[in-house]
Amino acid sequence: MTPGGAGVAQRHDQSTGGPAGLLGFGYEPGRAPGARAAVVDGPYGGNDGVYGPDDAGYGPVTAARTGDDGTDPGLGAELASHTAEEVLADYLHQQSADFLRSLRLHRESGSDAEGAGEAARQLRRAARRISATLHTFRPLTEEDWADQLRSELGWLSGTLAREQACAARRERLMTALQRLTGRGPDRSDRPGRAERTKRADRPTPSSTAAAAPPPSSSHTSSSDPDPDGALSAGAARAGALLDRQLTLARTRAHSATLQALGSARFHAVADSVAVLASEAPLARTAAELPADEALPPLAEQAHRQLAEAVAALPLSRAGYPYNAAALAADQRQDAPWHQVRMLVRLSRYAREVIAPDTSDLRLAEAGRALEWHRDAAEAAAAAAAAARTPRIAPATAYALGVLHADQRHEVEAARFAFGRVWLPRTPDRKG
Repeated sequence: MTPGGAGVAQRHDQSTGGPAGLLGFGYEPGRAPGARAAVVDGPYGGNDGVYGPDDAGYGPVTAARTGDDGTDPGLGAELASHTAEEVLADYLHQQSADFLRSLRLHRESGSDAEGAGEAARQLRRAARRISATLHTFRPLTEEDWADQLRSELGWLSGTLAREQACAARRERLMTALQRLTGRGPDRSDRPGRAERTKRADRPTPSSTAAAAPPPSSSHTSSSDPDPDGALSAGAARAGALLDRQLTLARTRAHSATLQALGSARFHAVADSVAVLASEAPLARTAAELPADEALPPLAEQAHRQLAEAVAALPLSRAGYPYNAAALAADQRQDAPWHQVRMLVRLSRYAREVIAPDTSDLRLAEAGRALEWHRDAAEAAAAAAAAARTPRIAPATAYALGVLHADQRHEVEAARFAFGRVWLPRTPDRKG
C-alpha cells in the first residue's frame, strides 16, 4: 500500500485523559490540533446531506438535553460488560462490511449514474467512520497499520468527493442566480422587470452603463443605473460561465474517480478493509481493558478538542444577526470554522462507538450548520473564481459579484445558526 496522497492523516500523539463522565458541552479555552484528515471527507466533504445518507438535510435547530451539569449520565453504560477490543472490533467490522457492500453496489451499478452516486456516498460514509475511529482510539490499535490505512482512506474519500462536489456546487449557484434575478419560486416578478431585462440583454452601450456606478448625484433619476436590469443582463452569461467551468471540473473529477477505482492502490485499500472486516488489528491492551474504562476517556478527549476549537471562534460577534463579519472572502477567516466542522464529526463518530443506541441532537445540528457554512463558502469561492475570468462583460462580472455576496451572506447566516445551536441557553439579542 502506498502511503500519502490527498487527505493524509496526521499523527495523533495526544495523551489520553478526562473522566468518562465529562462528555458534555462545556468548553475550555485553547486550541485544537488538526483533524481534517482523520475524518477523510475529501476537499468538499459530506456532500451527501450532512454526514451521509443516514442524516437529513439542514432542518429546524434543536438541541439534545443532558444533565444539569452538561454531562450525559447514561453515556457508556452499555460498555460495562465488554472489553475495549470487543467494542472497537464490532464497530470496525460493521463499518468495513458497509464499505465492502457499497463497493459491490458501485461495481454493479454499471451505467446507472444515480445508483453509482449513492454507492459512492455510502462508500465515503463508511470510510469516514473507519478513519475517525482509528484516529480517536489510536492508542488501542496497531498504530503503524492504522495510520497507513487512514492515509489511504483519505486519498480514496477525497477522490470520490470531487465529482459530487462540483455537481452540488453547480446546482447551488444556479438556484441562487434564479432567486437573485427573481425568476425562482422565492420571488415574484415586479412590474416592468421583463421589459428592463429585454432592454438590458441588447448589445447596446446602455447595458454596459447599467453595470457601472452612478456618474454623479446631479444626474436625474432617469439616467440612474437599473440594478435589476444589470443583474438580469449578466445573470444568463454568468450562469453559462459557471456551468461550463463546473461541468468541466466535474468531468475531470469523474475521470479521476474511474482511474482511481481501477488502480492498484485502490485494490490495496480494498484488501486492507477486507482484512478489517474479519480481524481488526488492535493492540494487546485492548483485550485486557474494560471498555467503560478505556474508551470514554479517548472519546472525551475528542470532545475536549472540539470544545477548545469552538472557544476560539468569534461566537460573540457571530451571535448577532447581520453582523457582516463573514462578508469578506478570506480563507484564514473560514479555516477555523472548517476545523470545527471536522472536530464535530470526530466527536459524533466517537459517540457512535461508545453509545450506538443514543444520538446527540446537538452535535448533529451543529454539524448541519457547519456543512451549510462550508457549502456556502465553497460556492462563493467558485463565483469569485469565475469573476476573474479574463475579458468577461461588465454585466457578467456584476452578476457574479452579486452571487458571491449572496453566498457570503449565507456563510454569515450559518455561523449565526451554529452559535444558536452550540449555546442554546444564550438569550436572544436585540439589534
